[in-house]
Amino acid sequence: HLKYKGQPRWAAPGITSPDTEILTLPSGRIFALHTLPMTDRIWYNAYPEGVPHEIDPDRFASLPAVLDESARKFPDRAGYSNMGVNVTYSQMSALTRDFAAYLQSLGLVPGDRVAIMMPNLLQYVVAVFGCLRAGMVVVNVNPLYTAREVNHTLRDSGAKAIVIIENFARTLEKALPDTPCRHVVTTAVGDLFPFVKRTLVNFVVRRIKKMVPPYNLPQAVRFNDALAQGRTAGFKPHEIRNTDIAFLQYTGGTTGVSKGAILTHRNVIANLQQVGAWISSTFREGEEVVMTALPLYHIFSLTATLVFTQWAATMVLITNPRDIDGLAKECVKWNFSVIIGVNTLFAALLRNETFRSHRFTRLKMTAGGGTQVQRTVAENWKAQTGSNILEAYGLTECSPGVCGNIPNAPWDGSVGVPLPSTEVSIRGEGFRDLGCCPDEAQIPEYTGEICVRGPQVMQGYWQKPEETANVMRDGWLRTGDVGYMNARGVITITDRMKDMILVSGFNVYPNEVENVIASMPGVLEVGVVGVPSAKSGETVKAVIVRKDPAITADDVKKYCRTQLTGYKIPHVIVFVDQLPKTAVGKILRRELKDLQ
Repeated sequence: HLKYKGQPRWAAPGITSPDTEILTLPSGRIFALHTLPMTDRIWYNAYPEGVPHEIDPDRFASLPAVLDESARKFPDRAGYSNMGVNVTYSQMSALTRDFAAYLQSLGLVPGDRVAIMMPNLLQYVVAVFGCLRAGMVVVNVNPLYTAREVNHTLRDSGAKAIVIIENFARTLEKALPDTPCRHVVTTAVGDLFPFVKRTLVNFVVRRIKKMVPPYNLPQAVRFNDALAQGRTAGFKPHEIRNTDIAFLQYTGGTTGVSKGAILTHRNVIANLQQVGAWISSTFREGEEVVMTALPLYHIFSLTATLVFTQWAATMVLITNPRDIDGLAKECVKWNFSVIIGVNTLFAALLRNETFRSHRFTRLKMTAGGGTQVQRTVAENWKAQTGSNILEAYGLTECSPGVCGNIPNAPWDGSVGVPLPSTEVSIRGEGFRDLGCCPDEAQIPEYTGEICVRGPQVMQGYWQKPEETANVMRDGWLRTGDVGYMNARGVITITDRMKDMILVSGFNVYPNEVENVIASMPGVLEVGVVGVPSAKSGETVKAVIVRKDPAITADDVKKYCRTQLTGYKIPHVIVFVDQLPKTAVGKILRRELKDLQ
C-alpha cells in the first residue's frame, strides 16, 4: 500500500534531478523511485549549446551567501552604484552585517517579518541583505502605495519593523494604526553618500524640491544611526536553512487585492541559477554593467539583480526611472552591457535623443518582462541598439522566471521555452493536459491555462490556505495565464484568463488587439479591456495615448478592420494623456474600465 505523492525529486532539498519520483509508505518512510525522463520535454531540443537541462537549487546555502561569494572573489569591485556613488562588494557585505546586527539588537528573531519601502537606493540593498542575513523575512512594499494599501500589507504580513524612505513617511504615519509594526527606520536619499554630497542631496530633496512632506513618527531611527548601533553591537551569525522563508512577495494586485507569495531562499536561489544558466554564455565574471531601472521591490528586478550579483557585476541603481532623460544619461555614462526593462520603458528610451545618439558597443543583453513586449517596440529596439529583446515570462509565485527566449533571437511573439528544471503543461477543462499544438490551424483547441512545476514555485500564499488551494493542484501552479505550446516546446501567451473578453461567446484577448493598435502610426500607447454590452455581453474598449493628435476613433476602427475580425474591433475608444500603470510599467486594466 504505497502512497504515491507525485513529488518531483528536485522538490526535496539536496535532490536536483526531476527524473525521480518520491514514494511515501504509510509509516512515513520515503523512497526515491527512478523513472524514465519525460519524453514530452521537447523544449530541451531548443536549448542553446552549453545550457544544462537541470540546475542545482542547493548551490548556495542562502541568499546572503551569493553576496559573500562575490565579495570574496571581487572585494574591490563596484557592486552597486547610485547617483555617482559606488559601494564595493566588500563594503556592501560589511554594511549588511551592521544592519543585521541592528535588527538583532531590537529583539527581533529569525522568522520575523521586516517591511522595506523605498525605491532603488544603496540603502535598499543593505536593508534586504541585512534582513536575510539575520534570518528575517523581507516584505517588499511599493513606496507609491496609499496608506490603505500599506496598512493592508503590514497587517497581513505581521511585519514588526519597517525601513522606509522619508519621502513617504507621512503615508506610513497614516498606515501604522492597528498594525503590529513597532520599529521604524527612516532614510533619506543621500544617506550612504560621502558627507558633502549627502548633505547637499538631502538638502535639495527636503528644502528645494520639497519632496518630504511633514510627518510625525517619534519612534523612528535614522538609517545611519541604525548602522552605527549595529556596528557597535556586533553581528551574531545565524544559521540559515535554504528552506527558510526569504520573502513575502506581494502580488502586484493588477486584478484584485494583493496576496503574499511565500518564497524561500531555495526558491529564489533556484531561479537565479535557472536564469543564470540560460543567459550566461557571453557574460564575464566581474566585468558586466547592469542598468537597474525597474524597482527592486518588484520580483523581476530583484531576481535579475541577484543573478548579476552572482557574476559580480556592477548594478547601476536608477532611483527614478520615470526621469527618462536622467536614465538615458546614465546609460551613456556607463556604456552598459545589460538592461532589464518592460515594454513601456523601452518605448520611452527609444523616443529619447540622448539614448538614440549612443553607440551601443558593449550591449550584450536586453531582457523584457512584466508584460508583453510589442512587436513595434522590439523591432525598433533592434534597429536602434543592435540587440534583440529577450522576452521572458514569469510571475511572482515563481520567483519569478518560468520561460525565456533564446538569447539574441529575434522577436517572434512567444515567451520561449521552459527554463532548466522547469516543467510547463497546458491544461484544459478538468485539468486535462492538452499537450503540444501540432500546427497553427489547431491553436484554439490546444490553448489552455499555463501550469508550472519546478523548484522556483512558491510554498503558497501567506496565511491563505484557500487561496493557495485555488492555484496549486497536484504539485502544479495554475498561473491564470492562457497560452499554447507548439511542437518545439515554445510557449505563446495569449492573455490572462481574468483579462479575456467574451464577445457573443467568442474569446478576445486584449494583448492581440493592443499589438494591432500599437502598430498604427500615430499611436503612442494603448490598453484594452472588456466592458459590459447589452447586445453582446461584453465589447472591446481601447484606451489610447496619441502621438498624432489628429487621429480619431474612426481612424482606429478603420485600421483595426484590416487586421482583426469584426468581434475583436473596439467599439468604445477613449483618448487620454497617459495610461494608469503600476510602478514597473504594467497597465492597470481595472482602471481602464472607468476612463471616459
